[in-house]
Formats: sequence, structure tokens, C-alpha cells
Amino acid sequence: MKKIFSLTRLLLIALCAFFALNMSAQEQKTYPTQAPMQPAMSEYWIPQPKIVTPGTATQNAFLSAPSDAIVLFDGKDLLEWESSKGGPAQWTVHDGVFTVNKKAGDIQTKRKFENYQLHIEWMIPTNISGKSQGRGNSGVFMQGMYEIQILDNYENETYVNGQAGSVYKQSPPLANAMRKPGEWNVYDIIYSAPVFKEDGTYRIPPTVTVIQNGVLLQNHTTILGTTEYIGFPKVKKHDAGPIVLQSHGDPSEPISFRNIWIREL
Repeated sequence: MKKIFSLTRLLLIALCAFFALNMSAQEQKTYPTQAPMQPAMSEYWIPQPKIVTPGTATQNAFLSAPSDAIVLFDGKDLLEWESSKGGPAQWTVHDGVFTVNKKAGDIQTKRKFENYQLHIEWMIPTNISGKSQGRGNSGVFMQGMYEIQILDNYENETYVNGQAGSVYKQSPPLANAMRKPGEWNVYDIIYSAPVFKEDGTYRIPPTVTVIQNGVLLQNHTTILGTTEYIGFPKVKKHDAGPIVLQSHGDPSEPISFRNIWIREL
């Protein structure tokens, strides 16, 4: 009986040791990490949107703000704006417009918004240089999170989900409605903010409609998440946020803005 008991005990000890070693091996097992992302991994070039020549407009004609709009720039000052780094907006106001100051960084509205109709006009300078993304690059960010691209795509091809009027790196525009450098482009943007679940995922994702120079570019497009330069969209729970104008780091000549107003919906 003693021998049987001893053998049973030894077997139990051996089994315990086996399971302990097996558990230890499982705990030490490692898996490969995700490969590092590069910008080009989320870019694609075809099919290129068709080129549509927008209706003509005189240089000084613009749509004045309706009675219920908040005027964000009236040609005089940047009091409605601030630096995204903190402090006053340091872009240059002149001749009824303001021009990007690339050294000063992005600017954003002091007020925060959710659902709205935004009107904004922008111009590529006549002396613009560069190509693809290095030519008149800027952007309008909804709630500081989701970018509608601004870029000179007049006779300048780039990856289509980074073209003017794209939801950056997500949805290419339905058309290329650019006016040539030196002429004003107009964006009318209708934006609906997301609604979140308690776990931080979208109950209702954000959507956007974009009209450039009277031509529809985004038709109630679902925004998948943040518009990342490297990588893919991320869903981040947030509240109301500012409208951000981007000071892009490309070396081309800076662009200008005018006549910006918003109607909260």
C-alpha cells in the first residue's frame, strides 16, 4: 500500500510539474507586433475624379452671411480665432483676407460646434509651386478631428483620397472642381456630429456634405473616424469641438481665406 501511495504521489507531483511548465511556456509565448505604418499605405491614386469646370464668378463676388449666421471672419480681424498652441491667432490679415503663417502653426475657432453649415472661401496664390501634396496644402477640420482637404488640384494630380474636397485618407471627392490659382474657391460644408455609445464607439457616425464652387463633392458621406496621416481611422469619443484651419508644412507659397461664416443646426 505504501508503494502504491508513493507512486501515486510521484505521479501527482509529475503532473503538477508538467502543467506548471506548460502554463509557464504559455505565459512566455510572444507574438509579432503590427508592422509599422507608412503614409503611402493608406493612399490610392485611381480612379481620378472627373474634372468639372465650375460656373464663373467675379473676383469680388461672394455670398454674404445670412441673418442667423455667426461670422467667423469678416475681413477685419481674427478675434474669433486662436492659435491651436494657445494664445492669439498669428496668421496675417490684409486687404480683407487672411493668409496662412506656416511658422505660427494651425489656428482654430474659440467657439466649439457640433452640427452646422459652414461657408469658407480660399485661394491658391498665382505664384504657387510644387506638386501633388506639396502644393497649396491646408485643411478644414470638423470638431478638430475630421479633415476636409484643401489643396491645389488644378492640373495637379495626387492620391485621390487626399485631393481637394476629400475626407482626408478616407473618401475621395466625386469631382475635381478646382479653379485655377489666383481665383477664389468656395466650400459649403454641411456637417453632422457623431453620437457615441457609453463604450466610446459610434451610435451614429459623423457625416459630411461638401459642395465646392457649386459642384457636389461629398454627398452625406459617412466619416469612419479620425483622419490620420499615418494609419487608418480611429474612433475617439469627444464633445463639441473647434473648426481648425491647418498650417501645413509643405514648402509651397501660403494660401489665403476670406468670408467665413457658420450656421448652427
